[in-house]
Amino acid sequence: MENNNIEKGKTAAITSYILIIGVFIAMSMNTAEDKSSFASFHIRQALGLSITFISLGLIISNFDNPMISISMWIFLSVLWTYGIFSAINGESKPVPLLGNYFQKWFKSIS
Repeated sequence: MENNNIEKGKTAAITSYILIIGVFIAMSMNTAEDKSSFASFHIRQALGLSITFISLGLIISNFDNPMISISMWIFLSVLWTYGIFSAINGESKPVPLLGNYFQKWFKSIS
């Protein structure tokens, strides 16, 4: 990606990692007249992480085992950290394990 496109969408990309609300704010920041493919990439990644967090949380909440809950929190925290630092550094690297799926599933968000 070109440097101008990255700088233009960096704020929206970083904002998208602020829980699920950040995804919607970043979507509104990445409007049609000022669309950034860099921001769109990270919006898809953050949306996927948010949906994964909510889905796993709903499933794991049925188990009353702290080891399962802590494992989920660590797993998603590592992926979230990887994603946000990728956005801060201006890189378009998908999060490990799930990032390529997020790009494929949410390709309509551009």
